[in-house]
Amino acid sequence: MPSFPLLLLLLWGVGSRGFPASPEIREQDVETVQKYLENYYDLKSDGKQIEKQRNSGLVVEKLKQMQEFFGLKVTGKPDAETLKMMKQPRCGVPDLARFALTPGNPRWERTHLTYRIENYTPDLPRADVDSAIRKAFELWSDVSPLTFTKVFDGQADIMISFVRGDHRDNSPFDGPGGNLAHAFQPGPGIGGDAHFDEDERWTNNFRDYNLYRVAAHELGHSLGLSHSTDIGALMYPNYIFNGDVELAQDDIDGIQAIYGPSQNPTQPTGPQTPQACDSKLTFDAITTIRGEMMFLKDSPGQNHFIADSRMAGNKYWAVQGQDVLRGYPKDIYSSFGFPRTVNHIDAAVSEEDTGKTYFFVANKYWRYDERKRSMDAGYPKMIAHEFPGIGDKIDAVFKKDGQNISSILLFSPPSFFPPKEPTAIINRRNSEP
Repeated sequence: MPSFPLLLLLLWGVGSRGFPASPEIREQDVETVQKYLENYYDLKSDGKQIEKQRNSGLVVEKLKQMQEFFGLKVTGKPDAETLKMMKQPRCGVPDLARFALTPGNPRWERTHLTYRIENYTPDLPRADVDSAIRKAFELWSDVSPLTFTKVFDGQADIMISFVRGDHRDNSPFDGPGGNLAHAFQPGPGIGGDAHFDEDERWTNNFRDYNLYRVAAHELGHSLGLSHSTDIGALMYPNYIFNGDVELAQDDIDGIQAIYGPSQNPTQPTGPQTPQACDSKLTFDAITTIRGEMMFLKDSPGQNHFIADSRMAGNKYWAVQGQDVLRGYPKDIYSSFGFPRTVNHIDAAVSEEDTGKTYFFVANKYWRYDERKRSMDAGYPKMIAHEFPGIGDKIDAVFKKDGQNISSILLFSPPSFFPPKEPTAIINRRNSEP
């Protein structure tokens, strides 16, 4: 079962004991920090701008809470990485802790629940909305004793609606981006209801915000779960979508802590996000995106990154930002000329200056000429022959550009995080052809 990629962010910042609304923090960023802490960390500002508050200790503590929750460097300052995290689209429910239950542990007293879709977004056909919501409920019913039935009129346990702005529930939406949706804990009246911001563009693919992905998260709140600090969990607060919507083990543990195990003879399990200090942790690929080095982990042969493309098995997708480009997925056979014996790519790296892309498959590697749109003659070659001492398999390859030299780092199994040393380094001066 595929799992979310493991993203290790490069963090920086300087510690502080007081709120440092320093001159380089723009006024709009001060407003971002204030709204974020008020909305998600219960900051009471009494309408005063935080940089002007005489007692900044509470602000510092709230910032530290937020930084600790997301695994950032705990500085108590609105540093670059903290601001970046605050500006990501996310769920509108406040944050708490790893596989957290809603305070007071509210739960439905019965296991058979009803839901009703009060209105539909014009962004999608009604059938697509029905399918997204149904599948979102099925994720939770598959791992618990809960069952869900759709009703078409009257009051249901969980009412689902698309609204915008101030929709009279004391939790107004904020327009495109930011707060995407929110849901209420189990209970009478508005309890369990889920609201989706109609100012967002809802889709059934990678573009903008995938309704199935967001609905599955919000319904976790409707059932009594709060936010998780596990970046691989569906209940992680920020929007992350890699094409798969599934429950991590953290989500399963949470819902079963409330309602008990599934009635299936074989208990379902989900992927677990590895801990960075786990000596047994292996990774599938390393890449740089938006200036950040990322270690990616997934099931064998699945979801490898090639430059700005995503590959799974013999298919690959080209991604720009969060959008999959039109015409994808494509297969590796017609696009690159691989023989049908190749089922997946172990690792790949591109050299933009030479126009060459190297593909590593089992104990061989190919070199593709991006300019000629064809494989170079004489390939594949044996890895062990061309890279003496490296072994006969590469499971990760990474290109890092320095001031004068570009280096290609090759890792052969077993690859552990943190990696002590790459198995091989190929250096090329940036001025070389």
